[in-house]
Amino acid sequence: MSYCEGKSEWPELVGVQGDMAAATIEEENPLVTAKIVKKGSFVIQDFRCDRVWVWVDGGRVYRVPRIG
Repeated sequence: MSYCEGKSEWPELVGVQGDMAAATIEEENPLVTAKIVKKGSFVIQDFRCDRVWVWVDGGRVYRVPRIG
């Protein structure tokens, strides 16, 4: 369970194009910025309520986007 404000995860976006998923996330929770990350990339591990990693493989989301 997240202590961040607004919607915190988007399981319905798995399989969707990354850019469309990012736009949906930012529309549904304007307090976050969605960042597209290619499979195999490294990201900083700090937890932030204003960020959502959108993990893509071949341009499509393959992992549930979550605040963090």
